[in-house]
Amino acid sequence: MSQPLRIGLAGVGTVGAALMRILEDDREDITRKLGREIRVVAVCARSRSRDRGVDLSDVEWYDDSVALARSPDVDLYVELMGGEDGPAYASVTAALEAGKPVVTANKAMLAKHGLSLAAMAEEAGAQLGLEAAVAGGVPVIKTVREGLGSARIERVYGIMNGTCNYILSRMANEGISFEDCLRDAQELGYAEANPTFDVEGQDTAHKLAVLTALCFECEISAKDIFIEGITSIDKADIEVAGDLGYVIKHLGIAQRSGDGIEQRVHPTLVPKTSTIASIGGVLNAVALETNHVREVLLAGPGAGGEATAASVLADIFDIARGNHVPPLGVPVKELAPYKRGKMRAHEGGYFIRLIAKDVPGALAAIASRMGEEGISLESVIQRPDLEITVEGASTENARTVVLITHETVEQTVRDALAKIAADGYILGTPQLIRIEQI
Repeated sequence: MSQPLRIGLAGVGTVGAALMRILEDDREDITRKLGREIRVVAVCARSRSRDRGVDLSDVEWYDDSVALARSPDVDLYVELMGGEDGPAYASVTAALEAGKPVVTANKAMLAKHGLSLAAMAEEAGAQLGLEAAVAGGVPVIKTVREGLGSARIERVYGIMNGTCNYILSRMANEGISFEDCLRDAQELGYAEANPTFDVEGQDTAHKLAVLTALCFECEISAKDIFIEGITSIDKADIEVAGDLGYVIKHLGIAQRSGDGIEQRVHPTLVPKTSTIASIGGVLNAVALETNHVREVLLAGPGAGGEATAASVLADIFDIARGNHVPPLGVPVKELAPYKRGKMRAHEGGYFIRLIAKDVPGALAAIASRMGEEGISLESVIQRPDLEITVEGASTENARTVVLITHETVEQTVRDALAKIAADGYILGTPQLIRIEQI
């Protein structure tokens, strides 16, 4: 039997502790499958006294993650601390410089430094495992890198943040407000005390940036992602969308376009009949549209200790077996420069919710402005039954109007809405949500 694979683990929080439990509980099965034992021999964590529910008495403690990464007693460095810079980046860099394989779940670090880290790993002949960085326990990285053969991916989209999906699912199923759903999510541990990173879309954007590079064999470009969160979604949007046969999901979408690659993160209306509409709660789902196998949908838990630890362990298995693939699917030198497709050129249908003044000619003027911009309306719906509020304005003589457009260009829609606002027939800011036929 081969010598044990000695792991240095930085970060013994929810995921790190779950990884240690799995390694202990499944020790015999893991050893049988790999022909060698996997053993955590050293850790680095903020507190030595905290009870993590795992036995750390036989491991060596390090206060410095860089020293742990460089230790000659460690064969594989696993980084689960988080943070795009600081100790995480410094220690991963140190491990790769030493020619040591690395496994990380750190999507923020990969979105910012993934290209240079991949190049460093290739130059050192070391593996860089990143399965757990996108969609938690869903094996999307391995599928893209190894499971699709020569298939050309044309579009990738999905639910990549469990917090957003939980909130939108609860709003749809129970008719409660965003604020109430968020509070419940925080109490259940699905959302952080400061949930901004999740609900404003940054978490999904980091994951999408890494996934885009893998799917389209291009350089990572997190700064070129159009991002909208879910904080503007109202119960009225959820209700009307449901009545029209749609569900609102917060999606990350990347696709080839005529002038480059388009990356966007935003709330989206999807048909209730689509598979992704049924993905509720804290689950994640990623769909890959290709020329050979048409569409592949992968779904499962996108967060949580055991699910994420399972993806970390999958990377550890590959390294223990000597499986070696470029971190970003192809060698860094073969990645194409990222060329941003114009978001404003995106075409599709749109859901528009307006608070219109209840005065003669208001609806006719709104429809006229749409027509002037060449926008064809599929439907115009008045919903006087919906409770509406506009900060700083009385809505006593106003009502909710919902417009559904046929396929059009987003900039054209925004131009029309600007003219409608200037005409003085609406209160507040119109709600604009894209419709995707998926």
